[in-house]
Amino acid sequence: MSSLHAAVALRSFRRYSTYRAATLAGIFTNSVFGVIYSYAYLALWHASPQAGGYDAADAVTYVWLAQALLMTVAVWGGGTTDDLTERIRTGDVAIDLYRPVGLVGWYLAGDLGRSAYHLLTRGLAPTLIGAVLFGIALPSSPTAAVGFAISLPLAVTVSFAIRFLVASTAFWLLDAQGIKVLAGAFAVFFTGMTLPLVLFPGWLGTMAQTLPWAAYIQVPIDVWLGRHQGGDLLAALAFQALWVIVLLALCHLVLHAATRKVVVQGG
Repeated sequence: MSSLHAAVALRSFRRYSTYRAATLAGIFTNSVFGVIYSYAYLALWHASPQAGGYDAADAVTYVWLAQALLMTVAVWGGGTTDDLTERIRTGDVAIDLYRPVGLVGWYLAGDLGRSAYHLLTRGLAPTLIGAVLFGIALPSSPTAAVGFAISLPLAVTVSFAIRFLVASTAFWLLDAQGIKVLAGAFAVFFTGMTLPLVLFPGWLGTMAQTLPWAAYIQVPIDVWLGRHQGGDLLAALAFQALWVIVLLALCHLVLHAATRKVVVQGG
């Protein structure tokens, strides 16, 4: 990351840190849902103690880490890509295109700054609450901890790329709200936010774990829990990295097509 991108990320971090009331409300909400989901999962794992290869402790840990990652990876959308959608709608994106820096890199840097803030606040606080109330599992080894630290920015980048593609539809539709709602519904289901993907049966589970949304939550949590070891850990990180490469390439292709459209329209 260049010094310019680092500066953009830092300013984005500072911007989101001004929303203190929203952050506190979000921490409270995530914690309440964490408690509710924990008891629901404990009941499920009491009936089926090894469901999906998890034990009850893994299941509760999954709940609280998912709540921690909800805003960090922006499962429901949001972040800097919402700004992009609005700037496309108003035409201000033309100013962005004149900047001596790539549009994708500019907004990605801002989104990484946003995610860092949400990780340290709405990520860390619910995790600590879950640890106190339910004794969630820590990373199974130093390798798992390092793997999680690598997996997390990859997860954020995959999420950013999908949200950027959704935002870019505003070049053609002018209002991307409908696409955003649809993308959010897909994300909630296929990230494992509603239910761990390891519980999905048959072909649905296989498909879900090969889609890019699996890189948001399921992969980082499985790395934390130590379900990926050795070569399997490298494969899990490579899965995320592959989707990063593919989706960012798509972002650049879509932006190139959109830029030509803006020029044709005289924007």
